[in-house]
Amino acid sequence: MVFSLISSTLSSYCGPDVIFDKAGENGLLANEGFRRSHDYVQGWLRQADPETGLIPKNLDWKIYSKRFKKGGRNIWNAKDAAADNYPFMVLTCALTDGDLFKGRMLSMLNTEIQLTSRIDRLPDTYNFVTKRFHDRKPDLESIIFGSSEYIKDGLLPLTEWLGPSPWSNRMIGILDDLWKHAPVQTPYGNILSTKLEVNGEMLQVLSRVYWMTGDSKYLDWALRLGDYYLLDQHHPTRDWDHLKLRDHGCEIVSGLCELYATVNFALPEKKLVYEKPVHQMLDRILEVGRNEHSLFYDAINPIEGTALTERIADTWGYTYNGYYTVYMIDKTEAYRTATIKALSNLNDHYRSYDWEKGSADGYADSIESAINLLNREPLDQVATWIDSEIQVMWAMQKEDGVIEGWHGDGNFARTSIMYSLWKTGGITIDPWRQDVIFGAVQNGSDLWLSIKVKKKWKGKIIFDAPRHKTIMNLPFDWPRINQFPEWFAVESGKTYQVKDSAAHGKQRYTGQQLHDGIELTLEPGKSRQIRVRR
Repeated sequence: MVFSLISSTLSSYCGPDVIFDKAGENGLLANEGFRRSHDYVQGWLRQADPETGLIPKNLDWKIYSKRFKKGGRNIWNAKDAAADNYPFMVLTCALTDGDLFKGRMLSMLNTEIQLTSRIDRLPDTYNFVTKRFHDRKPDLESIIFGSSEYIKDGLLPLTEWLGPSPWSNRMIGILDDLWKHAPVQTPYGNILSTKLEVNGEMLQVLSRVYWMTGDSKYLDWALRLGDYYLLDQHHPTRDWDHLKLRDHGCEIVSGLCELYATVNFALPEKKLVYEKPVHQMLDRILEVGRNEHSLFYDAINPIEGTALTERIADTWGYTYNGYYTVYMIDKTEAYRTATIKALSNLNDHYRSYDWEKGSADGYADSIESAINLLNREPLDQVATWIDSEIQVMWAMQKEDGVIEGWHGDGNFARTSIMYSLWKTGGITIDPWRQDVIFGAVQNGSDLWLSIKVKKKWKGKIIFDAPRHKTIMNLPFDWPRINQFPEWFAVESGKTYQVKDSAAHGKQRYTGQQLHDGIELTLEPGKSRQIRVRR
């Protein structure tokens, strides 16, 4: 029996004590995820460059993981250190260490801006030894790639959680300067690159930033890419004989689907133009790009209809995000069916699977794939699989907090936090402390929260908000790469009934009050049980 999913029938066959006990179990799992993420930050901060305070691209592979002979101990770069690692140190500190968040994390951002901005606000690689840019001359193509990675992989998911911040300002600054220097001429206007990865990232970023800011220039830039791929001779499945369905290629599929979602509301006439080529792309990938369990191959030749490798993409769910988005718009049942089939096969066939030769990064991407789609399709067997695979990934962490000693360690924290937020229903606490155990169970419109402490604790329990509306202004909550799903999200204009085991009767709060936080004081060794009803 799975209690951490949304269920309308849970209380009909389980008493309150059983439900709160399960909430407590979820709290232990959430606590481990937050603690491991905090340990990861501490481990990497001990490896920071002593003069600049910036973290290196990678650590010494001889010490941490002989599988990753990557180098980069003496550099900070945009596509790796800035994109994959640093932002999730920031997110971890935002949730678990306010002093580090406001202090060292912000200081690192300011240092990075000062030292690495090379072409306007676009970052380039910085060398700790020479104390200058790593490359004597700027390489615009390389700088564009690194900047795109930094925005999409790091600053955008950070913004979707934090909202307006110095990090969102950095994101917008880089994005504007990227398109200021867009070098590739097309009939639709200049674009950044001819690479699927960069343009796929930009389609995702521009679609979301357009809604977030309301500035039409971001949609105009996205439409250049949409026309280039859907209305010209660059269609991903009609005109390309090599299409990656794993990261470093799959971004174009979900990116085009995010633009499709955007024009559905912003430019309905454009949606009609894009509809056929988008469905052609998705249908062809379903036809030739999956194994018997409905998981995607790493790469295919869509023209010949063959798989270019038998290996399965750990980012399978990133592609299914696009399918599910289009399903939500057009109600194409085949896209939902394919998604559910993939999810339904995980627990039977992919326990301890060799994602990316056993890398924690492969586990992170696959677990995130499942969590994001579980938020839309709450299947018990998927929750069981996630619970088992997170333990496999967690076991890879070293005693000093470092995981594998390369920039992909940030993905370990990103996934651990996503998992922990699932187990708490999106609730966080301030201040966070390792001995404060809090977890939740969702049951229809109710949330059952258990919180207990070893030492006296005074603070707030903070409820999540519908961030896709309050921060991103999206017209609906489509599944997105690297998003942090919403579980029990309170709406500011609605009223909620709160029953606290330590108080008599029931109290009413607005959603805004719950999001601002409920003040609690817990005595040593005590616990509280709180039930919240919409």
